[in-house]
Amino acid sequence: MTKKVRSIPKTLGACADQLYKLREQRQALNKQVKELQDQESQIKEHLIQNLPKSDASGVAGKLARASIATKEVASVKDWDKLYKHVLKTKDFSFLQRRVADAAVKDRWEDGKKVPGVEPFNVVSVSVTKI
Repeated sequence: MTKKVRSIPKTLGACADQLYKLREQRQALNKQVKELQDQESQIKEHLIQNLPKSDASGVAGKLARASIATKEVASVKDWDKLYKHVLKTKDFSFLQRRVADAAVKDRWEDGKKVPGVEPFNVVSVSVTKI
């Protein structure tokens, strides 16, 4: 459930100003989050590089224990072979259900239709500093 805005300004101009201020605050917070994520990534990489070299399965501090876990994931080496398999078997479960927006837009701009795809208008608000 989304939290309701405490008070929406009375005028539309004041709404634009408030939206701009809120976006600036969010972007500042996002910058802090990005910096924290970068620090996390550096420490994770350090642990990955150093833990397997020892006999330890992990390491514990005063607050937490860190261990290395390996998970097998799929990595496509030959997309053509995979696509041929999908078309031959009609097993589309290998693919995610999402179109490439840029590819569809290119076709539409060339006046071509894409079967099974139709345009959908997303309404947004643009706010820029004056």
